[in-house]
Amino acid sequence: MAKIALLGYGKMGKTIAKLAEAAGDEVVLRIGADNAEELTPEALMAADVAIDFSLPAAAFGNISLCLDAGVAVVSGTTGWLSRFEEAVAHCREQGGAFFYASNFSVGVNLFFALNRHLARLMAEWPAYQPELTEIHHTQKLDAPSGTAISLAEDILAHHARFEGWGLTGDGLSPNQLPITAEREGDVKGTHEVRWASDVDAISIRHEAHTREGFARGALQAAHWLIGKKGVFGMSDMLGL
Repeated sequence: MAKIALLGYGKMGKTIAKLAEAAGDEVVLRIGADNAEELTPEALMAADVAIDFSLPAAAFGNISLCLDAGVAVVSGTTGWLSRFEEAVAHCREQGGAFFYASNFSVGVNLFFALNRHLARLMAEWPAYQPELTEIHHTQKLDAPSGTAISLAEDILAHHARFEGWGLTGDGLSPNQLPITAEREGDVKGTHEVRWASDVDAISIRHEAHTREGFARGALQAAHWLIGKKGVFGMSDMLGL
């Protein structure tokens, strides 16, 4: 049994709480927009591990506060990664434990591995040009999604002809990998990577049906992180 602090108590936080309690864990702290002032080092120290699914503007501060309190922290918040290296450095300075993933779904992380393999193959076939599409619910604030950025960065790692990625419609250069971000309804998360030539196209796609897959992965990461020191991700936990 683990004692868990939930930082961010929206749809994902509530799903994690439900699964945690069903598994026999104790949720000792639930922080949402209406009680942010209750997030203190003293409150955090009641937990074995914190799980952060907050807002981009709050994520770095939440992670830093957990590390300062000596509490292991798992974060799935996206849209704050310009400060990721600061969080990594702070974790190492404090001798703490920090686990970050843009997506905690086991299926998505298998999809990441497949994307990396396909990108390595396509490095030898310049006639094929890649493009990414991601679709999420209308309440998702950041675009493109953290998952799409992870997919793009893995492609860029194998293709020297690209100098970065960008959103379609933003005046991309020929050397930028295009990402299309769509927001509609209550879509849980769909990501597609397409490689097209003049004669054919190859696509790989992942579609989430519920939030439970993400929540289960985050809870698994929280249990896995307890007692460890360092910076980790899904590839460490899953051995991918």
